[in-house]
Amino acid sequence: QVQLVESGGGLVQAGGSLRLSCAASGDIFGINVMGWYRQAPGKQRELVADITSAGATNYADSVKGRFTISRDNAKNTEYLQMNSLKPEDTAVYYCKAERVLTRKGYFELWGQGTLVTVSS
Repeated sequence: QVQLVESGGGLVQAGGSLRLSCAASGDIFGINVMGWYRQAPGKQRELVADITSAGATNYADSVKGRFTISRDNAKNTEYLQMNSLKPEDTAVYYCKAERVLTRKGYFELWGQGTLVTVSS
């Protein structure tokens, strides 16, 4: 079974840091794009950052300069280093993998979500 498993969420004070991880498991040959999304209470899910298999990155304006996305292609794992956290960063963070190549073809996967709470 192919799936994404996230870890690293929690409670942190404003100005602090957290690192999220997302590992894809199963019979996977490759993953095109991996990304992080977040959904705050009462708001729509939004893109935080994504990264291609070649390492090209894209960030939401609200996190530029504070968050860094990275990935390890050999481990099918991505990371989100979050620094200078603000209360408005509080949300459930989801990882996403696009065009995941398996023996059965291409799939899109979502993680189960991990809660990040930033206190003021």
